[in-house]
Amino acid sequence: MELRNVIIRPVVSEKSTLLREQNKYVFEVDRRANKTQIRQAVEALFDVEVENINTLNVPGKLVRRGRTEGYTKAWKKAIVKLSPGSTIDIFESL
Repeated sequence: MELRNVIIRPVVSEKSTLLREQNKYVFEVDRRANKTQIRQAVEALFDVEVENINTLNVPGKLVRRGRTEGYTKAWKKAIVKLSPGSTIDIFESL
């Protein structure tokens, strides 16, 4: 898997904004990616040093539209803690 395909997008939510104060950033990542691949991708793409990574699988939720039922897409979330002094600039402009 190529490094640019590991990270799909940053997750911008109230909780992820509060985590930035602790120098933690949240990304949606490929479901097949492991922590080592996520670390390498973040360090290469943003030129920062990663201290710790927590991952979790977010299950799809049941959605109903009238009589039709379905599920939203399941995805994988990575919470990346950077070493002190490192920041990711794309989050500062949000």
